[in-house]
Amino acid sequence: MSRGERGFAFVLHAHLPFVLNHGRWPHGADWLNEAAAETYVPLLKMMREMERDGVPFRLNIDISPVLGEQLGSGAFREEFLLYLENKDAAARDNEADFQRAGNDKLASLARGWADYYRDVRREFLEAWNGDLLAGFRHFEGKGSVEIMTCAATHGYLPLLGRDTAVQAQIKTAVASHLRNFGSQPRGIWLPECAYRPRYAWAPPVGPRRIAAERKGVDEFLSENGIRYFITDAHMLRGGRAIGIYLSRFAALRNLWSRYERESGRPIETERSPHIPCLVMSSPSDHAPVAFFTRDPDTGMVVWSGEWGYPGDGNYLDFHKKHFPGGLRYWRVTQAKLDLGLKEVYEPEKVDARLDENAGHFVSLVRRLLADGDGDRILTAPFDAELFGHWWFEGVRWLELVLRKLASDPEVKPCRLGDWLEKHPPSEVVSLPEGSWGQGGFHWIWLNDSTAWTWERIYPAEERMEKLAGVLAGMEKHGDARAPGLRETLKLAARELLLLEASDWQFLISTVNAADYSSLRLVRHADAFDLVAGIADRIAAGGEVTGDERRTMTELSDRDFLFPEVDPAWWAKVEYP
Repeated sequence: MSRGERGFAFVLHAHLPFVLNHGRWPHGADWLNEAAAETYVPLLKMMREMERDGVPFRLNIDISPVLGEQLGSGAFREEFLLYLENKDAAARDNEADFQRAGNDKLASLARGWADYYRDVRREFLEAWNGDLLAGFRHFEGKGSVEIMTCAATHGYLPLLGRDTAVQAQIKTAVASHLRNFGSQPRGIWLPECAYRPRYAWAPPVGPRRIAAERKGVDEFLSENGIRYFITDAHMLRGGRAIGIYLSRFAALRNLWSRYERESGRPIETERSPHIPCLVMSSPSDHAPVAFFTRDPDTGMVVWSGEWGYPGDGNYLDFHKKHFPGGLRYWRVTQAKLDLGLKEVYEPEKVDARLDENAGHFVSLVRRLLADGDGDRILTAPFDAELFGHWWFEGVRWLELVLRKLASDPEVKPCRLGDWLEKHPPSEVVSLPEGSWGQGGFHWIWLNDSTAWTWERIYPAEERMEKLAGVLAGMEKHGDARAPGLRETLKLAARELLLLEASDWQFLISTVNAADYSSLRLVRHADAFDLVAGIADRIAAGGEVTGDERRTMTELSDRDFLFPEVDPAWWAKVEYP
């Protein structure tokens, strides 16, 4: 076999939990505002400038459905403009304070922050008329971007208790994507890169831990027209997984020490992460689903805050902030240096470091793709929020890499769906159950601190399935109570989807906003129970009180996402 085409794919996973109408600071809507100001708007500006300069680029971006619902809402637009106004004012106040103290260097940095937030505001309003989703649609329409989807609320699919729950996460995602982007998604970012094949599965917690045959996650993707997903390297090759967040959260390192173990799978060195494969755990006639594998070498040089690019001492430090205002004026200096010893940021020293880091990355990509016969693609997936938010200069680095690759004679940046059409894989392999987490399993989302969350989720999923089955029977027989029950169950479905978000377990395990996450999970569990109780009464012929109607209206206004959600998705699996 001769040497074939060499492809490269950046994949950015853009996701945040539903935070609008659920607090602002320190936990709540400002998470979304920060990500928009530091990542989403700068990414769109980067792409617009490359388009202006005639630079061909290709990028893959997964916009999770729950994030898309927020970015497309009027509530976000109002929150974001207020946030930018407050940040601009804080920067101007900081500048005045620094000038009074005679610190010209910090005063100059404060002016730079004021300019930054004004520029973000101009880009948001003038380039995209306050509609960021329109910006991403524009670049997908030009063929520069592929917009992927995710599970509806980032539910951790291998641990969801019922096949109807997995089905509803995927069907809601596809419906939301069609409304927001006008097309069927070709690819999906599985939440936490977590996958489970078909087998007899038993709930890990709860009183009824009876094993029952469960469909593989890939089956639901195939049934809903999704052609590919991303997996981690250890899932393909065996061996030990490298948890990409372990170096960033001390709580995860402590938790991991209680769960550490080596994988029992032998390392299959002949399997290259640069060759897409197919997976099919179903005995049915459904088409297998392709998967692309995260390249581990390029992943660590970008992800690691200690020895990767973001740990360069010249870059802006993420952790040290000035109050009031929360703006950052210090550089990394050294990765593990005490915050009090961080040195003042010097923007003039950044460009040279960015160019060197981008050049190193492109050289690494070339080297990794140099060997082997046939067509090969290097897939480099990252959280979108790494670029700009965690690593302030990251969007500029990303642009430099894309500009360098645009003129590369050997490596061709591509959209994953396009690569799949041109180079369809033929080898079907079996993937084990697992995720990106250290050790490759579920311990971050199921441990002593989070087991209680699943004890709230599993009964809610079972109850939703039963109520949806009742509705299906009533609609089949033209029962007059069906319309009222349907609208009530749509609200219950939204609360269940929000309850299932994997963010709550992750934030509890990292001890990062643990109280907020616990409160949110309980809030959605209680809201589901309340609405499900009303649904039970409607199904039995009872009346809804005025107070209950007002409460349901308040819940609908608060948790406004997924207007097309269908209780039928919980009634039964489409393909048993």
